Amino acid sequence: MIDLHVHTTASDGQYTPTQIIQAAAEKEFKAIAITDHDTLAGIPEAKEAAKQFNVNFIPGIEININTNRGEFHLLGLGIKETSSSMQTVIDNLIQNRNNRNLQMIEKMQADGLDICMEDFEKVFPNTVIGRPHIAQMLVRKGIVKTSQQAFDKYLAQGRKYFVQRAGTNLDEAIMAIRDSGGVPVLAHPMSLYLSWGKLPDILQNYYERGIAGLEAYHPGARRSECARLEELGKKIGYFITAASDFHGEKVRADRKLGYTVDKRKIDDRFYFEELLPHLK
Repeated sequence: MIDLHVHTTASDGQYTPTQIIQAAAEKEFKAIAITDHDTLAGIPEAKEAAKQFNVNFIPGIEININTNRGEFHLLGLGIKETSSSMQTVIDNLIQNRNNRNLQMIEKMQADGLDICMEDFEKVFPNTVIGRPHIAQMLVRKGIVKTSQQAFDKYLAQGRKYFVQRAGTNLDEAIMAIRDSGGVPVLAHPMSLYLSWGKLPDILQNYYERGIAGLEAYHPGARRSECARLEELGKKIGYFITAASDFHGEKVRADRKLGYTVDKRKIDDRFYFEELLPHLK
């Protein structure tokens, strides 16, 4: 079993990097990647834990890319160092996130909700704050009963306190990943919200610009879509990966470490036959 897309408390995950690595060791994973949103902050801790528990660890990141529709997330797998270009991308993304968080909080304060940025600094120190943290804070404050209710009522796209997130330029992100010794992989392509008629040309364009891998298997897609993505990706020239996009049971109860679409175990081939030959 493996997993090539996992989040920790360094971004919006439930478990620390050490806890994720320990869980991978207990389940006898052949490989695991930590890919927190817009940060590499959890990597040093994960590396130390991987040595302690003798786990094959792949340092990674998930970068938010500017797009006109849907969500465009780019994984960087096999990161070896934080290049200057990567640091610039991360700094800009975190600033964008902070600006967005402040705008959402200001909307809430205008409606009289008892919430401020200092609350997050106390409860979630050294963390890249995102909507899941805001949802948790709304629960802690008794404004909603569950995080899901927070999204449904306030934080989802089109809801009262939603603010569009700014990402980074695709070509800059690809360069930053390459400069850092990693390989770019398109995460959960169905989140781009593109029709099957448009997807082949778009994926061809991304491949020519330097994205090498395609995360065809993801719990947010249907099994038939995943198989179709693998076939299309292979035809273009991508290598194929699979993942759980695990955040923790309290964040996403429907996702389990080491399992992908239809609760299937992630096959080792996605690491040994697909990703590994592309890692430097």
